[in-house]
Amino acid sequence: MSGARPPLGAYLRSLWARRHFIGAFATAKLTAQYSRARLGQIWQLATPLLNAAVYYLIFGVLLGTGDDVPDFVPFLVTGVFVWTFTANCLMAGTRSISGNLGLVRALHFPRASLPIALALQQLQQLLFSLGALVLILALFGEFPRWTWLLAVPALALQAVFSTGLSMVLARLAARTPDVAQLMPFLLRTWMYASGVMWSVDKVLASGRVPEAVGFLIRYNPAAVYIDLMRFAFIESFTADRLPPHVWAAAAGWALAAGVGGFLYFWQAEERYGRG
Repeated sequence: MSGARPPLGAYLRSLWARRHFIGAFATAKLTAQYSRARLGQIWQLATPLLNAAVYYLIFGVLLGTGDDVPDFVPFLVTGVFVWTFTANCLMAGTRSISGNLGLVRALHFPRASLPIALALQQLQQLLFSLGALVLILALFGEFPRWTWLLAVPALALQAVFSTGLSMVLARLAARTPDVAQLMPFLLRTWMYASGVMWSVDKVLASGRVPEAVGFLIRYNPAAVYIDLMRFAFIESFTADRLPPHVWAAAAGWALAAGVGGFLYFWQAEERYGRG
């Protein structure tokens, strides 16, 4: 039956057969994203940079959060770029089914193609934006070292995690569209708890945070991926030994979200676009 959920193996093969569609769809969405803006694709660079500037003004200048953080500008900008990738993946994934109902109802294809394509779009945008990040790092004395290579596996793990979680949200929002309205508030809360603008190590070392809360902060997946990218790019972080839990936690979160999110999405395959 065409409306039945295909077996997992057949579904994976069908998804692989659509890999060219996924890549083309992601590229087309990226190209069209700012097509009506006068500055066009420049906004891909300007948006995270403006966010970083606002956070620097508030947290670095007005609140003095960066006083005890070495290389605060590279620290902040790296955190903003890494966080923006995950946040945009989740927002795009939330609307991947509900925002493409015409396509879902008109064509027969594995629905997982949509959240995966939109996550790929955000990854392409991040890679495009990394040029600005590298320039900012160079302006503040951070130049390529061998540790920059660690950004590749760190980014790969983050992409798998973000894609898996976006698939969970895609299924939830397909059934309950109000999820999309809650996401900006949930993501803002998560961002403030993830050390984008403040140092997780400094806060935990202060002793002001209860042990249970400290555990949640330390193993917060967003904070873990931000830590890995800062360790790769910023020399003052590379000088310290990276805690052993970070790579293990990053791989664990990627595996759990990637596999679990995909299976969770697949289990509702036959219900997308109905009702």
